[in-house]
Amino acid sequence: MLQPDEPADAVTAADLHAWKSQFEELCARFESRWVRPEPREHFRQYLRGLLAPIERKNSWTISEFTGEKRPTAIQRFINLTEWDADELRDDVRGYAMEHFADERAVLIADPTGFAKKGTKSAGVQRQYSGTLGRVDNCQIGTFLAYANTTGDRVLIDRELYMPAASWCDDPQRRAQARVPQDLVFATRPQQVQAMIARTVAAGVPFAWVAADEEFGQSPGLRAFLEEADIAYCMAVPKNTDRVSFSTSRYSTDTVELLAQTIGPGEWHRRSCGIGAKGFRVYDWALAESGTAGHQYVFRRSTGSGELAYFHCYNPRGEDVCELVRVIGSRWPIEECFEAAKQQAGLDQYQFRIYPAWYRHITLAMLALAFLAVVRRGSKKGARGLWTTSGDPGDTPDTRTGTVPEGR
Repeated sequence: MLQPDEPADAVTAADLHAWKSQFEELCARFESRWVRPEPREHFRQYLRGLLAPIERKNSWTISEFTGEKRPTAIQRFINLTEWDADELRDDVRGYAMEHFADERAVLIADPTGFAKKGTKSAGVQRQYSGTLGRVDNCQIGTFLAYANTTGDRVLIDRELYMPAASWCDDPQRRAQARVPQDLVFATRPQQVQAMIARTVAAGVPFAWVAADEEFGQSPGLRAFLEEADIAYCMAVPKNTDRVSFSTSRYSTDTVELLAQTIGPGEWHRRSCGIGAKGFRVYDWALAESGTAGHQYVFRRSTGSGELAYFHCYNPRGEDVCELVRVIGSRWPIEECFEAAKQQAGLDQYQFRIYPAWYRHITLAMLALAFLAVVRRGSKKGARGLWTTSGDPGDTPDTRTGTVPEGR
């Protein structure tokens, strides 16, 4: 029972008990992938650690949190134990779809950077990372997120970008990082194409794909989506997406010049979602192209007047309000990255080899999906999930990303 001065959304002992039960059910569901009891327990320990209220989530801190004196067992589980991270990825996607499946959902593609020191981590090199905002020594992961119309969002697929010259074409370096022999170089748009193909093959329901300029300017990715009749709204650079238009008004061959032909009465102010500072409000305009099913959407800042450009493949003829919704759906993947890094240890690994990256990232995706499920089922938003003791009678920890020790 709540005390008289206790807020209505305070986390209660009943909440803690329910969340702990959900965690146990999750572990029982996923640990069946391992036959032997040792890796099952290490999976449970690692997942507890990723969800725990500890500052850094690596093999040392996770081992300490779960009562191990040394990180040897956890390191062996990630580096050496035989298990398939791609099969676990499919399980994570299936778990997410049981809770969040939506015929109007949006698939969102985006890369994120992982700052690293040294030269041994698979895929690491000095390269530009939008996450870091600079050229730095880092790994780049390409991700696919799933955002439904009720505000839920999860990561459902991932690939590690492996640069061509410094990694794919270097047999010695590949061998040291245990890169599979059959791996060939793939651009990030090609990685996204492969992830979307897997998603379609798995029967995941969705209506749109959204992405930033890196993917919007990829002819190969756009052609793949169009051939599969998958609608998309993707950002494009102002000077690279050259098109032809059906009327003399649209005779220009760049979207930048096309936007200049839009009259004052053709701009409409709309919100494309809620951000950290409230509703994201912009002015929007739509232009038809000379190709059936293709349109261009322009977004103008209400303050600076800065323009953004979007190429939309819209074979169902959805209205501009729907296009604005889809474009606004790109932001949830940034929120996924932030939550996964702050609450589920996505970027806090210390493993170097190629298979270990996929294992850690997939387990972090599972942790993030679990948090999303708990939040959806709790009116309190799963704030301060569990204390480190896992005792429902304890005072809940108010830090983010907490979960029971469950020992």
